[in-house]
Amino acid sequence: MAANKKTQFDPVQTLQEVEEKFEMLQILNEKGEIVNEDLMPDLTDEELVELMERMVYVRVLDQRSISLNRQGRLGFYAPTAGQEASQLASHFATTKEDFILPGYRDVPQIVFHGLPLHQAFLWSRGHYLGSDLPEDLNIFIPQIIIGAQYIQAAGVAMGYQKSGKEAIALTYTGDGGTSQGDFYEGINFAGAFNLPAVFIVQNNQFAISTPRELQTRGKTLAQKGIAAGIPSILVDGMDALAVYKVTKDARDRAIAGEGPTLIETMTYRYGPHTMAGDDPTRYRTSDTDDEWEKKDPLVRFRIFLEGKGLWTEEKENEVIERAKEDVKEAIKKADAAPKQKVTDFLEIMYKGEMPYNVKEQYDIYKAKESK
Repeated sequence: MAANKKTQFDPVQTLQEVEEKFEMLQILNEKGEIVNEDLMPDLTDEELVELMERMVYVRVLDQRSISLNRQGRLGFYAPTAGQEASQLASHFATTKEDFILPGYRDVPQIVFHGLPLHQAFLWSRGHYLGSDLPEDLNIFIPQIIIGAQYIQAAGVAMGYQKSGKEAIALTYTGDGGTSQGDFYEGINFAGAFNLPAVFIVQNNQFAISTPRELQTRGKTLAQKGIAAGIPSILVDGMDALAVYKVTKDARDRAIAGEGPTLIETMTYRYGPHTMAGDDPTRYRTSDTDDEWEKKDPLVRFRIFLEGKGLWTEEKENEVIERAKEDVKEAIKKADAAPKQKVTDFLEIMYKGEMPYNVKEQYDIYKAKESK
């Protein structure tokens, strides 16, 4: 007698089978121990130290930026503490030829890609010189519109594909960004045209104030990439080694013509969503904060490097002092930037002849500014 065959498709079971495949990849656990030796990335001791230096540097940069914001010396600022491994280890897998399309929390990546720190501060203040980028710097300024950078990344990646350039577009959004239409349009376009792009979703659990579980019914955010037909992975976003590994592999596949990848980094922001009045104590508990602080990316990486004899307290203090001095010099340079004038914006906007109505306004403001 023939074996019984399933006569009715079970969509619920299919969904469960897909979701069960998304296990979080981890190499370095909370205790700084290697738990997946086979996946250890090929990084030299010098590179491991440099990655740690960058994370320590950015933790200090974050602390100083928050202080500057409270002093009224910076404008818009989104804290980064807790997300250093997600941001910097992913960027560490890129080259200068790659194009970085950041969200508003992703200033650290573009600073290490080559944006002068004083220009990052000017961008925060809304000064036009903050967006006056060097021609050889492959970045966009941080995107304020949630998820729009995903569509832009697909376009940049298509440009790279058509030019034959061996480079990728790397972009970031948060868990809240995956609820935007731009998110799916970007990954779907990249998948349809097999573009050299890497899409990172930094799942810091709360978007602005809405818990991830209320953002979507999906068990993971990574699984959303499956709908676009692109490889997708869930990784411990507090584990610098794991984040670097999956991003490097994704970049290698993209360069080899194998198309885009979606990476969900499971991470956490210790501070508020932005410094513009957000109070995380209204939607997060101290127990949740304590739980994630035990997973701190700097702590576990520090333990790992100390065990290899590559990191000391003295070394860390040197990086801290260098970061403080860099911030001091950068804010001094930002303070020295010329005061913006209305006519500056009009001149920047209209390189040729201005429309008559704009020219009338220009002349009015020019007269006021000359007094």
